Amino acid sequence: MMILAFFLIFMEFYFQLRRRYASYLLINMILLITADQPFWGMEILTSSTASCCLVVNLRWKLAENGSNSSQLKLPTSRERKILFARTNQRNGSLRFSSVDKFLKKLNHGKGSRSLDSFGGLKNGNSKVFSGNSSSYVVGGEDDVGSITENGESPTKVLIPGLPDESNGEYSAPVSSCFWKWKPKLNVHYEKAGCENVNSPPVLFLPGFGVGSFHYEKQLKDLGRDYRVWAIDFLGQGMSLPVENPTLFSKDGAASEGKDSIWGFGDEIEPWANDLVFSMDLWQDQVHNFIEEVIGEPVYIVGNSLGGFVALYFAARYPHLVKGVTLLNATPFWGFLPNPIRSPRLARIFPWSGTFPLPANVRKLIAFFWQKISDPKSIAEILKQVYTDHSTNIDKVFSRILEITQHPAAAASFASIMFAPQGQLSFRETLARCKMSDTPICLVYGKEDPWVKPVWGLQVKQQVPEAPYYEISPAGHCPHDEVPEAVNYLLRGWIKNLESHGSVALPLHEDAEVVENSFAMDLEFVREGSRKSVIVRFFGSRFSIWNSFSSYIKSQFKETTSRILTP
Repeated sequence: MMILAFFLIFMEFYFQLRRRYASYLLINMILLITADQPFWGMEILTSSTASCCLVVNLRWKLAENGSNSSQLKLPTSRERKILFARTNQRNGSLRFSSVDKFLKKLNHGKGSRSLDSFGGLKNGNSKVFSGNSSSYVVGGEDDVGSITENGESPTKVLIPGLPDESNGEYSAPVSSCFWKWKPKLNVHYEKAGCENVNSPPVLFLPGFGVGSFHYEKQLKDLGRDYRVWAIDFLGQGMSLPVENPTLFSKDGAASEGKDSIWGFGDEIEPWANDLVFSMDLWQDQVHNFIEEVIGEPVYIVGNSLGGFVALYFAARYPHLVKGVTLLNATPFWGFLPNPIRSPRLARIFPWSGTFPLPANVRKLIAFFWQKISDPKSIAEILKQVYTDHSTNIDKVFSRILEITQHPAAAASFASIMFAPQGQLSFRETLARCKMSDTPICLVYGKEDPWVKPVWGLQVKQQVPEAPYYEISPAGHCPHDEVPEAVNYLLRGWIKNLESHGSVALPLHEDAEVVENSFAMDLEFVREGSRKSVIVRFFGSRFSIWNSFSSYIKSQFKETTSRILTP
């Protein structure tokens, strides 16, 4: 045990040394740019006359641009050297540059100001231009290591919160609608922002067991800028059959007493022939919904199962998709083989989710459904998928409970569980989307207990050009747990695509540079309190090996800490 402890301590020292050495290199690079002697800390003061709030590293002092910024004083106890930085007003990112480069970038400014106008900068011999960009003077009192890009102390970015209706802030009204797709099968959906006729359409696809209600925070917020739809998959939410798909024979009804539970009969209704709630049915549903209801290509956003369906649909109909965003998308669905893909293997299984349910399946489902639909079980599942247990999920809980009480819910659950796999695997859908140049964006909650981050990283490995944002803390449903961050990223990504790349990706300043990885602290206001999450961006140079190495380092650190703690 002592040998192991010594080894772990040595490895921790090694990794700490590497991190410190990286910071040391960065510090020296800054010193080479700014001066031939070191400075021992930093303050950040604005020289821009534009009124805005400056968001900087957590360990830096916060300064605000005032419309009447006169003289900004620095302490004069030590000699100061100058380093310039610019922030992107869209995302708050910070970039350092030399005096020459700084002046070149700002030569379009409306005016100039001598550095002598700032107290304590007697050595300044350059000028700071007050144009459209904000500029900052660096000197001061905190550790320069705080500006490293290794994610240890990320830049802080203030993003908008959700619209607060109690304070009179406008949120898009949401309408609940039904679309008659097939006989006895009505598709429920919600929509917002229909008045935004010139904005791009966005379609949200839900995860398993929920419905369009799970995207209420996106509908109300993004519906202020875009035309937004969210649908319930057939067999889920409020898109359940309007009539019993099966009939009971006289003997069957008397013996089983199940006439109040739809789908448990022993004879099929004609309209329900070949009905099975499967991946292929859902992608057909999305296809017809886009063509008949929306009427034009859309941006599709899918969580969990909805992510797989979104990718599946995009692979089959790329001309109807402007882009796909995956929110913790499940990379597999279905246990039984697809009859078209594997006809011989499919013959082994006599039943694959169609109606009526076999007698043995009815008994099995009747037993398990009592457990699954129990309020305590639902609460426990929600507790697993939401990392932040302070998140209000009362509405989600009540809606799920309401769905389980529908007479068709149990049989629909059985059909979904025993439905065959789709004709395309998750990996094949990705390959097709890549061939058709379908834009893909990845937004994953890091603490997801089901779809672990490694699944999202594998997608990133297969599609390196896809922007990947990892949010922490966030679980399986980041859009509902941290909607502020997800909505912010979605807005920025759509703007990037709509501008054909002239607008930078979210959290980026340069539209051309997306190779590097970094982390930022996104802060927002929710119900009067400040909250924050860490968002890590994985650039096109990302590799799973590097991520694995980082994971090993963190595990060594945690293990060493546990051993050394009394």
